[in-house]
Amino acid sequence: MSAPKTLICFGIFALCPLLHAQTPPTAYTITQPILGSDGGTATFYRNGQQLVMEYIHPNIPDGTPGHRSLSLYDLTAGVSHTWDPAITPPSCSVGKFSGDWGDPFASTAELTAAIAKGDLKPAGAESIHGVPTKIYAGVTQGTNIKAWLDEKDGLVMRLSYGAPGAAMQNMVDISKFSPGPPPASLFTMPAYCAGVKPPPTPAELIADETGESADNWVSASIGPGSSNTCSILLHVVAAKTMIPINRKYQVAIDTTYKIENPPSYTFGVGDDGISTFSGGGLHEITNQIRNGMLRVDNPPAYFTFSVNVPTPHEGAPSGFIYRQCFAPVTNLYYILKDPSDPAKGTDFLYAKSGKYAAAPAH
Repeated sequence: MSAPKTLICFGIFALCPLLHAQTPPTAYTITQPILGSDGGTATFYRNGQQLVMEYIHPNIPDGTPGHRSLSLYDLTAGVSHTWDPAITPPSCSVGKFSGDWGDPFASTAELTAAIAKGDLKPAGAESIHGVPTKIYAGVTQGTNIKAWLDEKDGLVMRLSYGAPGAAMQNMVDISKFSPGPPPASLFTMPAYCAGVKPPPTPAELIADETGESADNWVSASIGPGSSNTCSILLHVVAAKTMIPINRKYQVAIDTTYKIENPPSYTFGVGDDGISTFSGGGLHEITNQIRNGMLRVDNPPAYFTFSVNVPTPHEGAPSGFIYRQCFAPVTNLYYILKDPSDPAKGTDFLYAKSGKYAAAPAH
């Protein structure tokens, strides 16, 4: 789950070395309106590596009822839990995040850089909701900027921007800032959230499937294809054990596929799950399987690939594969979560390193 960015890093300043850089506080309460909403507010409660985001949406005239949601972020683990205390029955969602989680201090570095560069210049002082600020204004990359900076704590209390001649719009407008730790009770999840675990990451899924670090593998479904050429050796294996399946399988390939002019394919399937392939340049190459493996010499940078483990009344899947070359003969694994039922999930992975990259060629 990605973090909501109610306080956006305005991303329009050219970065340069900062002057008088300071470490932002890690204990505070910050409230601001949810821009574009009908009176909603977002409040950040932070104490060290724990953060609670509270979103309050009031009733609006069209009849939509108001609601309140809470999200507890563990900034060290990169895990967040979200719940609405008013929902019955109670429910809790959980996700993982990385990078920018919506830090209210994220825009400070860019603002400071623009001041250091001279794009923004002092333009007075003003107290914003009881917080003394210095005002900076100017034009950068053709955009008018006006910012109210709390130099004591390094927080942008308000930020407005606009095109030349146009009205200024607020991008940041903080209504409350209280340094110091919020009440500890805020950082306690409801009991029904405690047992909810985040979904595995792609790297965790690969490690679970292969028994190796995900660093040893590359998804065959992610491009672009490598610029160098190689041959590809296909292995059809069971997840976790990585043992070749004890079943016959079919393979079809189309090396003439063009993204700008995709062909139309037709797949037939019999009661026994044996498939037929037609359309474009798609053709079966099952007769090239040797010792349970299939070698494809010098495939193009991308191609259509279909590996069918015949299952009664189930058609053949097809996928878009990118060539990746880590050796003159690079091993490609078609991994089945359950060899007796391919519908439960499969994955195409290239072995980049590790013991499966060195599997014998033929």
